Amino acid sequence: MITKEMLARFDELNRRKKDLEAELDKLKDLFHQYFDTAVGQNEKGEVKIDSYKLQRQIRRTEKFDTEETVKRLEELNLPELIQKKPDERKIKSALELQIIKEKDLEGCLSEKVTAAILVKKIEA
Repeated sequence: MITKEMLARFDELNRRKKDLEAELDKLKDLFHQYFDTAVGQNEKGEVKIDSYKLQRQIRRTEKFDTEETVKRLEELNLPELIQKKPDERKIKSALELQIIKEKDLEGCLSEKVTAAILVKKIEA
């Protein structure tokens, strides 16, 4: 059973969580500024103060720019390196214009559902 007290507690904790996250974000920004100055921008670093150790890790991900890469591979006559994929916008337009029917694409569409809980205090 859900009670008013449970909703009030959820609301209170959620507000505290937002305040804590804001304070954590400020501290993280200060730590990044410190490391930017001490070891350089986008460089990993570490500092020990008493019984605490602060580290900055850097994760790098690389991704090819789709348009530029396709253009370059076409110029190099390497179509086998270009992957085809469905154009969702065009598919939705074709469905709306009834060029294709939903049953034509049965089993092709996957759906992700995410549930969220929201509690707000209502002022009387």
